Amino acid sequence: MRSILLTVILSLACFAAAPRRQSFNEGWRFLKGDPQGAEQPGFADASWRKLDLPHDWAIEGPFDRKINPHEGSLPYFGVAWYRKTFTLKGDPATDHVTIEFDGAMSNSRVFLNGHELGGRPYGYSSFALELTPHLRLDGSPNVIAVRLAPEEHSSRWYPGAGIYRNVWLETTGPLHVAHNGTAVTTPSVTAERATVAVRARLLNQSAAPVKLTMRNAVVDAAGQEVAHAETPYELPANAVDRVAASLVVDRPHRWDIDSPYLYTLVTELRDGSRLLDRYETPFGIRSVEFNKTRGFLLNGRHVKMHGVCLHHDLGALGTAVNRRATERQLQIMKTMGANAIRTSHNPPSPELLEYADRLGFVVIDEAFDMWRIAKVPNGLSKFFDQWAETDLRDLIERDRNHPSVVLWSIGNEIPEQGRTDGWRVAKMLTGIAHDADPTRPTTAAFDKWQEAIRNELAANVDIPGFNYKPTHYDEILKAHPDWMIYGSETSSCVSSRGVYHLPLEKYDKHPSLQLTSYDIIAPYWAYLPDPEFEQQDKHPNILGEFVWTGFDYLGEPTPYFLSPNSEKDWPARSSYFGIVDLAGFPKDRYYLYQSVWTNKPMVHVLPHWNWAGREGQKIPVMVYTNADEVELVVNGKSLGRKARGSEPVLLPAGPAASSDGTYRSKYRLMWEVPYQPGSIKAVAYQGGKQAAVDEIRTAGAPARLRLIPDRTTLAADGADLSFITVRVEDKDGNLCPMADNLVKFQVSGPGEIAAVDNGNAATVEPFQADYRKAFSGMALVIIRTEKGGNGAIRVGAASDGLTAGQANLTAR
Repeated sequence: MRSILLTVILSLACFAAAPRRQSFNEGWRFLKGDPQGAEQPGFADASWRKLDLPHDWAIEGPFDRKINPHEGSLPYFGVAWYRKTFTLKGDPATDHVTIEFDGAMSNSRVFLNGHELGGRPYGYSSFALELTPHLRLDGSPNVIAVRLAPEEHSSRWYPGAGIYRNVWLETTGPLHVAHNGTAVTTPSVTAERATVAVRARLLNQSAAPVKLTMRNAVVDAAGQEVAHAETPYELPANAVDRVAASLVVDRPHRWDIDSPYLYTLVTELRDGSRLLDRYETPFGIRSVEFNKTRGFLLNGRHVKMHGVCLHHDLGALGTAVNRRATERQLQIMKTMGANAIRTSHNPPSPELLEYADRLGFVVIDEAFDMWRIAKVPNGLSKFFDQWAETDLRDLIERDRNHPSVVLWSIGNEIPEQGRTDGWRVAKMLTGIAHDADPTRPTTAAFDKWQEAIRNELAANVDIPGFNYKPTHYDEILKAHPDWMIYGSETSSCVSSRGVYHLPLEKYDKHPSLQLTSYDIIAPYWAYLPDPEFEQQDKHPNILGEFVWTGFDYLGEPTPYFLSPNSEKDWPARSSYFGIVDLAGFPKDRYYLYQSVWTNKPMVHVLPHWNWAGREGQKIPVMVYTNADEVELVVNGKSLGRKARGSEPVLLPAGPAASSDGTYRSKYRLMWEVPYQPGSIKAVAYQGGKQAAVDEIRTAGAPARLRLIPDRTTLAADGADLSFITVRVEDKDGNLCPMADNLVKFQVSGPGEIAAVDNGNAATVEPFQADYRKAFSGMALVIIRTEKGGNGAIRVGAASDGLTAGQANLTAR
């Protein structure tokens, strides 16, 4: 605790020289319950649990059948308290201290030394509260207490619980740039020069007017100043004002999805030579245009949005924000070929947008899943009228400087689509967004497309999105030739990694609680990926698509638990929609999207080749590739080559089906292969030359465990993670595709198990444990470093009858 206090004291004593914003995550106490008087500084909390933030109490479980599986079957509701005792030294006349919450789930109330400061009902909103009026700056103890009261049936998916995002302490003098106080835009961008426009909101909390100079400097990624401007200004006493400046950057590095270059705007407030405040704003220089004939243009270049929708949980880690886990998710999506993210259906963590900026994604930043009309009894609609404008403005002010953000989404599948006056709320929210940020359009996602068009709700956003309507794009564009549209939610195909059911036919749900990975199953409103590919190829002016979803997520185990008589559906408790499973392992569908969204030659063959008892039976073998043609080789014998698109594959389909209930896909290749143990090999050819190979061999009996860490060198900061894949292999190193061995883990050195998983959506095994059964031959163990613990970390995995596996990590 001492090191934290010294850092805070330093910040107060010389705030102009030190970072004004510092982490306030360490040294909290937590209690699930609602004891009387917990807001008071003298309350006895010594018996409460000690922890650091971020924290999601619900992910600790246990799973409970009495809790709606669509909400994750985890105990996310109820009252809980967080308390922290800290000391500060400073001058009450000049020092100003603010606490910032990136997110607290939910109905938060914040107290300092027994005084209630405020809070926020909406658990996804970031908010800031000034501590100064009730803060002791003489070195005596202060106590901050936070009461959270998330309600059951407040979400359609797993919302998480607790102070699940980062908390910050910001210290300034009386004159400073306000919280989220800069707006940086690039109104003119060419290869030769770019104009950088700055609007800064300056706050004077002193009783006297101040003459100052606002100095803005653009600093490149190497730390070199490339432009600056100085603006003299007199700020009245006890006032807030906006001050504008303009800078020119010669030969700018433009931010793009392929080269996501970032600059930093450094804003300094000076009184002569005295530095009063310093505020940094990362940003990118880029131009964005939405064109009704050419689609989405980034720096003048047409870019089709190959997007995914992402919920906010991080799988086995729950909703507690972690930088490495967030980065890993986006890296996996990037390798698949995704270049866009929709933050469904709520404001994202700041870390997600930071990594979108760094890795090169464009983002639809979404505010709400509902407005006044409820989707669930205790959701956002309960406080929409009171808080909607504040929540939306706070979101935009927080996120407007991210070059990745290109659209503000004001809603998803809003029930007001069916009301004749539904357009009124859309018009209000669009007006707020335009006022807060005139540079970006608004959008919303419509599932009741005809109603939304008829009642003019769709006309009151700048760019309407349509969920699951590829067969109506032509009709919509013909009726509204000036509109720009996109698929805001597409496909909703469902599958379980590594599971294959024969024969190849559509079903609603399977009694195994697993869904075939042949990528042919979708709920009644949805469809396979292929029809969307077709429509996106047909219409280059359509902005793109956002697949539901990039990753599996906690809750919504569709198609299970959709009817009242669903007892046989337990323990399905997380989604099957993901292109990647909950553990972060790609499903076969990952490679189908990669075959359409990328150009680097690739090929993927499925299913596994372990079909004991089916010798001689024809097994459908599918191949996904972006190459010209593929040769299938079975046990060394060629079954011939097929050109991509030359023989459309007949598939069962949903709303995009033809009159006979099928769809003929040009995006897949298929052979019917009589099964014999051995191998299947897909060889892809580009321009007549071999370009890629994928081979699957029949696996023998499980013999050993193999551990594959995604990173071996970690930061010893108490938060960095290594995601270690555990494979059950035969003696020759082949994955055993149906292995479900129980694996036990041991860790030595300065690390610990943060969570375990296997991607199985229908298990109630705990995430926080030192064991996990394999699912389809694989499991995951996530290792977290200890803060300040340098040295070797050894991770061992053992299972009865198998040779143990080991991974070696280093914490620095």
